[in-house]
Amino acid sequence: MGRSWWAGFQERLSHNPALGSEQMRGSIHHLDLTVKNPWASCTFYDAVLGFMGYRRVREDARGIDWEKTLPDGSLVSIGVMKTEGAGQLQLPNRYAPGLHHVAWTADSREDVDRLGELLQQIGATMLDVPADYPAYAEGYYAVFFADPDGFKLEFVYQPSRSS
Repeated sequence: MGRSWWAGFQERLSHNPALGSEQMRGSIHHLDLTVKNPWASCTFYDAVLGFMGYRRVREDARGIDWEKTLPDGSLVSIGVMKTEGAGQLQLPNRYAPGLHHVAWTADSREDVDRLGELLQQIGATMLDVPADYPAYAEGYYAVFFADPDGFKLEFVYQPSRSS
């Protein structure tokens, strides 16, 4: 396997001066999800994350990582990692301690609709089709879906408050 994925990630980050900027303070650096079988989930995540501009950069015995370079040059990483031990028997539970769901920002309502179409094409589990959700916020438009393990995911567009 050579170098660890972490060493490679750290090396790429060390060559990126934007990562030390105050603009990035508090933003998500990386997110790792534990799934039963990363390789069974790979087609789903390749499609969904690829749609959002991520690219698969690493695969090893533990799982798979995707990265996206943001406009300021910083990187965001999302990984799906293989469950181990007793965790293989657990199902995702949004209402137990832990992760409830992950939401990504869309560029527009049309962007949400396009992901909704892609999700239908790949046979993904749609929890709620693209729609307005005024109870969440004014202009909130989103699609809710699940990955192959049942994790709840969301793609949302919300106009800026200044528009």
